[in-house]
Amino acid sequence: MFRSIAREAEPVSYPAPHASLTASTQLSALDEADAAPAVRLLTETLQEAARRNASDLHIEPSEQGWRIRLRIDGVLHEAAPPPAHLRDAFVTRVKVLARMDIAERRVPQDGRLRLATGAGRVEDYRVNSLPTIFGEKLVLRRLESLPADLSLDSLGLSTGQCASVEQAIRAPHGLVLVTGPTGSGKTFSLYCFLQMLNAQSRNLCSVEDPAEIQLAGVNQVNVREKAGLTFATALRAFLRQDPDVIMVGEIRDEETAGIAVKAAQTGHLVLSTLHTNDAPAAIARLIDLGVEPYNLAGALRMVTAQRLVRKLCTQCRMPDTQSTAALHAALRATGVPEDRLDGWRPYAAVGCDACHGVGYRGRIGVHQVMPVSDAMRESIVTHASTHTIARQARAEAVRTLREAALARVCDGSTSLAEALSATEVA
Repeated sequence: MFRSIAREAEPVSYPAPHASLTASTQLSALDEADAAPAVRLLTETLQEAARRNASDLHIEPSEQGWRIRLRIDGVLHEAAPPPAHLRDAFVTRVKVLARMDIAERRVPQDGRLRLATGAGRVEDYRVNSLPTIFGEKLVLRRLESLPADLSLDSLGLSTGQCASVEQAIRAPHGLVLVTGPTGSGKTFSLYCFLQMLNAQSRNLCSVEDPAEIQLAGVNQVNVREKAGLTFATALRAFLRQDPDVIMVGEIRDEETAGIAVKAAQTGHLVLSTLHTNDAPAAIARLIDLGVEPYNLAGALRMVTAQRLVRKLCTQCRMPDTQSTAALHAALRATGVPEDRLDGWRPYAAVGCDACHGVGYRGRIGVHQVMPVSDAMRESIVTHASTHTIARQARAEAVRTLREAALARVCDGSTSLAEALSATEVA
């Protein structure tokens, strides 16, 4: 199925919630005949996921058997069919390592595991189980303890956008929002902001659901709603902890939005995410959540929107002459003058051994960075529509997501099809 691995993954101790069964009791429940093959299959699967830089692993039961899929650069790829008789042992092995209750198969469970996979490498995974009509489905999310690069340059911002972002997050107070759909890299952007601000002279606090990257010097809190620890509860506690910078994983309700805005007005820099299609829509979303327009106008400093597009494999990409006319038409629609179109030719994905035949390797961000100007503040106070704010942003030379994506096509980073798909207007 996968390339053979000389050394099996070794479990590393990791703090975890108490389960009704201890790990030693659970291990004894594994069938002796299936335990070793299941361990080897899990090891090879996780090694392959790391080698191909997969973000998620899906273990899915079906009426005929089960399958394993890897999400690579945002797209699911199915592996070769695993042995049908190993399904239960494989699921049990994962649940044991994640300190989950193997006797409970009727309700979803959450867990976390850490494995040493050889060569000094340690992988962290967040695990979730879901009961389906054919058995338990597991999803393992790969977590990085500390990525190699948490700088603004790693986000794919243009020079002007980078300067605007740095100016906003260096401010002593205010609200900075990152918007976009699930899986668009919003949380990673916030971690880059935190890392830039991380200094001995500042008290940084974050509340997340859950913390995906552990940052030294940042007081990170995981949401535990069953215990009463919500985003709003943690925010109130932060305000009594003498914070300089507060990060909120997501603003999703009226209470959290209100506290975050008030904190930004009272001398704190607040960083958070929001689910909207673009930057101007974030203002309407916060007002819909109950934030008073005059409070929002005084607190909001900058909104960014982002998407992730797949990067073309540089070893096999080829000029795409058939899409040249379509690229020029898309550029004209964004206002690029006709005399600047010469010389811009798109590339197409081909596929080779280096990219496993896909044609893409890795992803890069495309961003809309919208600093909140005085003119925008006046529009917010008067409860202006999203269209009006978008028009004002356009007048202030704020680039749309589509323009940012097309710029990546022009520099050969991605294909036209990928850019148009990632920034499709609903």
